[in-house]
Amino acid sequence: MRLGVSLAQTGRLADPASVRSAATAAEQVGYASVWVHDRLDGGRAGDASLDPLCALSYAAAVTSRVRLGTSVLVAPWYRPALLARSLASLDVLSDGRLTIGLGLDATPAELAAVGVDDAELGRRLDDALDVIGRTWDPGHDEHPARPRPPILLAASTPEGLDRVARRADGWNPAGLPIEQLGPLWARVRDLAARHGRDPDALELVVRADLRITDQPLEGDRPAYAGTVEQVAADVADTGRAGAHETILCLQGDHGLDTALDVYARIAEAVDVTPPPLQAGADPALPAGLPARRERRLAPR
Repeated sequence: MRLGVSLAQTGRLADPASVRSAATAAEQVGYASVWVHDRLDGGRAGDASLDPLCALSYAAAVTSRVRLGTSVLVAPWYRPALLARSLASLDVLSDGRLTIGLGLDATPAELAAVGVDDAELGRRLDDALDVIGRTWDPGHDEHPARPRPPILLAASTPEGLDRVARRADGWNPAGLPIEQLGPLWARVRDLAARHGRDPDALELVVRADLRITDQPLEGDRPAYAGTVEQVAADVADTGRAGAHETILCLQGDHGLDTALDVYARIAEAVDVTPPPLQAGADPALPAGLPARRERRLAPR
């Protein structure tokens, strides 16, 4: 299982130095990917939130190997043609390192702010998938020579899981109990086979929203909540449930050093597969995941 990390984007980390440091540190110590999310308000009242594609473009400019992903863009907020153009541009400028994660998760206030009706969400997502697919079609004039980036969809409803099986390259769930991941992933794979697709070609990429505590949580503990040791055990269980990659996303307005330290401590405790070097990458860069000594060398 690969490990990705959330890119600095909100709250006190919504500034160029934090984005640059988070992206370069993730690449230097060997994480597979960095990811952004899509919120109008940063997720908490008063929080600043950088535009996800702007933040990811900046990360692309200061890295050369790590993959760049969205988990997730709320596709119905955007005009499909403009969204496809932005994604195609980012993929070109990053030398093909983009992974597109799309979903429907939005609050009523956000939907009202962008003028989108809740009843239109599914249709608008399908429209976006149609246009994105045409943008990378071999006959399209804009970027005909590049393969299409992988498309992941976030979903938990029967309709959404069927859309993953029919239209996506993978499933990107968040907020589900770990014990549900295996059965639902098996369902997606079965649906893909029924639609005539190869289920082994799909990937399960789980976003783990981490809530770290000083003391162990007892009883009915939510997934990825508790001490670093408890959360690391959850991440390992996520891999055993079939995940190809887990995105570590520390919740709360933490400093960059705190976030990098938490990610590294979890990585040390979990058996993961380091990403392969891409063509043109510097082989002198560390290929494995972070050791404690390397953490302290991460840029601030």
